[in-house]
This record gives sequence, C-alpha cells and structure tokens, in this order.
Amino acid sequence: MKDYKSYSNPLSERYSSKEMLYLFSPHKKFSTWRKLWIALAESEQKLGLNITDEQIAELKANVDNIDFEYAADMERKFRHDVMAHVHTYGECCPKAMPIIHLGATSAYVGDNTDVIVLKEGMELVRKKLVNVMDNMQKFARQHKNTPALGFTHFQPAQLTTVGKRACLWLQDFVLDFEALEFAIENIRFRGVKGTTGTQASFLHLFDGDHEKVKTLDQMVTKAMDFDKVLTITGQTYTRKQDTRVLSVLDQIAETTHKMATDLRLLANLKEIEEPFEKNQIGSSAMAYKRNPMRSERVCSLARHVIALGMNPYMTHATQWFERTLDDSANRRIGISEAFLCVDAILELLYNITDGLVVYDKMIEKRVMEELPFMATENIIMESVKRGADRQVMHEVVRVSSMEAGKRVKMEGESNDLLDRLASSEEVPLSKEEILGLLDPIKFVGRSPEQVDQFLSEEVDTVISKYSALLGMDVDIKV
Repeated sequence: MKDYKSYSNPLSERYSSKEMLYLFSPHKKFSTWRKLWIALAESEQKLGLNITDEQIAELKANVDNIDFEYAADMERKFRHDVMAHVHTYGECCPKAMPIIHLGATSAYVGDNTDVIVLKEGMELVRKKLVNVMDNMQKFARQHKNTPALGFTHFQPAQLTTVGKRACLWLQDFVLDFEALEFAIENIRFRGVKGTTGTQASFLHLFDGDHEKVKTLDQMVTKAMDFDKVLTITGQTYTRKQDTRVLSVLDQIAETTHKMATDLRLLANLKEIEEPFEKNQIGSSAMAYKRNPMRSERVCSLARHVIALGMNPYMTHATQWFERTLDDSANRRIGISEAFLCVDAILELLYNITDGLVVYDKMIEKRVMEELPFMATENIIMESVKRGADRQVMHEVVRVSSMEAGKRVKMEGESNDLLDRLASSEEVPLSKEEILGLLDPIKFVGRSPEQVDQFLSEEVDTVISKYSALLGMDVDIKV
C-alpha cells in the first residue's frame, strides 16, 4: 500500500520512464556490484589466484538473489554500504565468501557501477533523442514549403517556412547528438586500481608481477564491456568525467527549453499547438483554455537540469588529493536527477512532435498582414521598370506605409497599404499586378532548399545509423 505520509519524488511518480528509473534503482546498482565481483574473481582466477570454479558458479547463481532487508541491517551495523553488501552476498554464497572483493576497495564496485550507469543512461538518452529527431525531420519535410512570418526580437521580420523553423530546433539537436556520441565513445571505466589508485593491493596479490596487474585491469574492463579504461585514478575516477556527461545533458536541456518556449509562443499566436487530448482540461476556471502544459513542463524540467549542471564542476573542483567523501551524497542526488529529468523531457517532446497541430490559415493570415510592408521594395523595383522615378516611388511607399501602420496600430483596422498604393497616381501598377508580387513563397529565400540540404546531409545519416532504435511507446502519466 502506498505511503501517503512520506515524501515521494515526482520524477518517479509523475515524469520519468520505467527504463531510466531502473538504471538508478537499488536492484540495478547492487546486481551490478555483484557482476563486478564476478568479473574480478574470474580474472583473478585466470591469472593464477586460488579461486575455484565452484566459488565462481555460486556467485553467478546468486546475482539477483539480493536480500535488501538483510543488507539494510548490515549497513546499520557497519555504517558501510559496500561491506554490508559483501556480507549479504556472502550469506547466499558461503563458499565464495572468502574471495568476494579480493584486493578491491569500495570504489571498485561503487565507481565502476556509476560509470556503467552513466554509459547506459546516455545510450537510453540517445535512443530517445533519435526518435525525437526523426519526428522533427518528418515535420520539417512536410512543412518546408509553408511560408510563415519570421520574428527577430519577437517583432515581425522576413518570412521563413514552418519547416525551416523546425530545422532551427533540429540543428541544435544535431549538435547535442554529436556531443552525446563523443561522451559515449570516450567514457572510461575506472577499472581495478586499489585504495589510492596505485594498484598496490593487487601487486601484492600477484607477488609483484606488474604485467599480471596490468592484465587484470584490462580483463575486467573488457568483461564489463568497455573499450577504454583510465590509466590514472585516485581512489575514485576523476569526477571530471561526471562533468563531461552532465554537460551533454545540460546542452540537451537548453535545446529543449528553447524549442518548447518557441512552441509556447506559437501557441499564443494560434499558429502551432502541441497535442490536446479530448478530455484534457486547460483550466479549472476558464473552460475554454488550451494551455501548452507539455511544453511548459519541458521548460520547467530543463531549467532544473541546467541548474544541476553546475554541481559536477563544483564537486570535482573541491575534491582533495586522492579523494574525499563529500562528493557521495551530492552525486547520488544530482546525477540521477539530471538523467531522470532529461528522460522525461525527451518523452514529452516525442509526444509533442508526434502530434503537432499546424493552423495553416492562421499562419497565412499573419503573413498577409505583414507581407505588404515586406513587399514594398519589390513594388518599387517593378514600378521603376515600368518607368516610374525611384525616389518618388520611395516617398510614396514611405508615406503610405506610415498611414497604413497608423490605421493598424491606432485604429485597429486591417492593413490597407496595397489599396493605397494601387490608388496612387504615382504607382504604375494595378491592384492585381501588385497582388501578383505578393506570393509568400517568393519571400522565403532558400528555406525549402536549406531544409532539404540540412536533413539529407546532417539528419538522415543519424536516423539511418540508428534506425533499429526507432519506435517508442510513451505513456505521459499526467
């Protein structure tokens, strides 16, 4: 029965996926500790230590046989989590108990497990990021020729297209993806290093044989599916590695916050909206409202990730010599929350991008309200080609634009600039001829071509490489 009188983390209750929650679960952590103890024992056996096949078989048979209550009792007794789990494992593996954790220090299981979780967490983020990017490339292609009003300073500017604007967001994701790939490919296992990183305990076990100690480090690294291992560590792996990983999550957070903010603004303009379910309620008081709550949640979670981003910098900067323990409680909270938040953000964005609603008529209406002002240069040039004086035309357009702008802003009326120009004796163009100069697609520059080039050169390669990751079943809980 759920305890409603104790704090519950909203990341697990409301936002994050089962897959990411499992990566930071006690079962994942302590079963990984046991796999690390098995890898160590197997490697030590192969290098000549007196460890039997029977002992290793017993360890393997009990990887998931974890008595968490007994472990909690042991930790209360020892005030040491690793030794608590050494004894818990030994309870179900009495024959192997004497060789569990042989030569190792706490960081062997603690830090190596953290590195494994960081790597697997990034791989899960990669899967979800690829799916979001795939949704976005489909949307961009579909709307690459849909003219839309551009904004600089959130003031009307030259036209773009709906698809080109989506590629602005997607370009940021491409950069994030490159950073994520680099972090995954270059994350380093801590390996088998001993108490202060000198491997002294293992050198003693192997009677001073440096090559065997070096080989042990390589064997365990390979057994845990890592290509790279840190040659130099203190007791822990350098916390700079946490900084590298969380900085990637920060970058994803800043990208998603920017995109979600734009979507919120577009919803206000009634041009594009996130999906809104049939029974969804926007406001308890204002029944008509369609609030962009998913995009707002993305922004909220993204800000938290960005704030967490300072944490690993401060943690690494304040470590003393070979290690201090003031990083431990901090990292238990900060790293998990950063991953869980980014996981929730990408699930939300997958849901949003899978069902974006584009209101073409509203976009066209706003374009046509502003396009007459943008088209004035073309009108001047065409009039000069018909024999008009360029300077005279410039003044006619200037005065007419000011009057039309006054009518729009001060009187709340429609933009009548084209009617004013068509009725001017100085302008040698009819209303129909002027309207012929106002085809919106002629004002979007190379937007459609840029979309095609960008997607084919930078996005399609990512989607193709990771096509096996496509397809997500997202359950937005609230």
